[in-house]
Amino acid sequence: MNKCITTRLCGFIIILSVFLCYPVIRSQGQTPLIQNINNRAVLSLNGKWNYIIDPYEMGYYDYRAIPFDENPKPQDRAFYTNAKPKDKSERIEYDFDKSPTLLVPRDWNSQDEKLLYYEGTIWYKKSFNYHKDAAGNRVFLHFGAVNYRADVYLNGKKLGYHKGGFTPFNFEITDLVAEKDNFVILRVCNTRKAEEVPTLNTDWWNYGGITRDVNVAETPAVFICDYFLQLKKGSGDVLKGYVKLNGQGISGKEVRLTIPEMKFEKTVITDDAGFAAIEVAVPGLHRWSPEDPYLYDVKISTSMDAVTDRIGFRMVETSGMDILLNGKPVFLRGISIHEENAIRGGRAYSREDAIMLLTWARELGCNFVRLAHYPHNENLARVADEMGIMVWEENPVYWTIQWTNQETFNTAATQLKEMISRDKNRASVIVWSMANETPVTPERLTFLKNLADTARSIDNVRLISAALEQHGTPGNELVRTIEDPFAQYVDLVSFNEYIGWYDGLPDKCRKIEWNILFKKPVFISEFGADALGGMHGDSLTRWSEEYQQYMYRETLGMIGKIPQLRGCSPWILVDFRSPRRVLPGIQDGWNRKGLISETGNKKKAFYTLKEFYETISKKY
Repeated sequence: MNKCITTRLCGFIIILSVFLCYPVIRSQGQTPLIQNINNRAVLSLNGKWNYIIDPYEMGYYDYRAIPFDENPKPQDRAFYTNAKPKDKSERIEYDFDKSPTLLVPRDWNSQDEKLLYYEGTIWYKKSFNYHKDAAGNRVFLHFGAVNYRADVYLNGKKLGYHKGGFTPFNFEITDLVAEKDNFVILRVCNTRKAEEVPTLNTDWWNYGGITRDVNVAETPAVFICDYFLQLKKGSGDVLKGYVKLNGQGISGKEVRLTIPEMKFEKTVITDDAGFAAIEVAVPGLHRWSPEDPYLYDVKISTSMDAVTDRIGFRMVETSGMDILLNGKPVFLRGISIHEENAIRGGRAYSREDAIMLLTWARELGCNFVRLAHYPHNENLARVADEMGIMVWEENPVYWTIQWTNQETFNTAATQLKEMISRDKNRASVIVWSMANETPVTPERLTFLKNLADTARSIDNVRLISAALEQHGTPGNELVRTIEDPFAQYVDLVSFNEYIGWYDGLPDKCRKIEWNILFKKPVFISEFGADALGGMHGDSLTRWSEEYQQYMYRETLGMIGKIPQLRGCSPWILVDFRSPRRVLPGIQDGWNRKGLISETGNKKKAFYTLKEFYETISKKY
């Protein structure tokens, strides 16, 4: 049995899992993901959407638990039909137009107090008119992200579905969209399930809803669907990548790559699949770096279509125990970030949110951020490009999932591909992370190796890692090591440690020795301690700013003795919501490990880490 929690709504509602959120559908119905959607001619569907809370799934299933959309003649009771009474005697038991509204993009939890803990199904509906610029053009409905499953309908017809709460997807609607009175309806379900990615147990808020932008995009009949352009692995002046066209008659098409500032132009010809490889030397290329985040205006065009993007070019690689950026050793002065605007409340979604978070990171002295534990909004990577902050992006394979379930792997692999597809042209992104704090088993090793192979097959110019765990050496728990065999398959040996918080008191850090056998760069992906902003005491008073500061001082001294240490991203920049954190008067539903409180106030440890990074920056 599964439970949909409806706080202040209906209490606990228990529904058979077969009836919940995830019926079998033969095809997702999605079209290939369109790159750089905001460079297209788009109609934004952001704003107010009508919504209906549906914990019993009455708008999707009939009373025999059969989905309405599996019936070729669905009944008016199906919410996606948007039915209206034809006369005064007809019985229709819902009405979107008389229902309340939610803002999109936003999560539902932070918009209505009764939805704070809600996990289940909510239906969204938006009406719009649309006039195409040219009769032969094509039209797509694009979503930045919906958490977790979205079943999408336009004018009563199902377009398909998408699983995964943090990656984009789109559907072609050319033959369905009308000039007037279109309505798009989404069935959104954020119910956690054991076989999904992430799984049942996480340490962050399960924000439900349409959490990122919704756009109607128009393209020519044959258009530039995908492109990839970065420096060739091991090269400082050779650009390598590809362009992919979508449509009919895509063979033998000329595609021009232009960098106006460099007075550079290259023409390639597509093959039968509309694909054209690019590899060309561009001498004198100005490389991107945190000190000089240089971006070029790059234009890709055909006789029918053109896309412009701002792209930076840089090399990132490892050599022995060093991380090299543009051939020079770099120390990743990082911090971990959740996609949350704690001050406003709820999921972060806007460019302004990204600027706020990355500005705080810059004030801390960071040149690097770890985006945990899922793909964040595209705005953040693009702002990081502009600000010169390197980025770690992570697939939401978190803690323990079903390692032997092929569908679970497929879901994880799909989200990984969608993350890489969206951000592969961002210079700031230097690490793809496969997972966080997963247990060591043979099945899990196979799972993660296959994910790493998938990532490298798509993009071989970035580093691969995962947040692993550290353990004591048999017979001496004060000597810490990394026993995880997955460390053999990554570029960065990254791990989380909480000595001084979950493992003894801060002075234990002085007793720890590290014996890391891998001759690779070491990156501490997490350490931290909780502190309630404004709570003070001595250095051994739990939850005080002084305890957190003490733990940071001891930890920084401890990890500084690791010869291979080439960076860290302490946990975490800002306090964030988590239902696991229930201590009254201290946590109250918040993870308090932030260096900044949910009110925006910097804690003492913020300045301790800032001082450490100032010292490190003089060495690198």
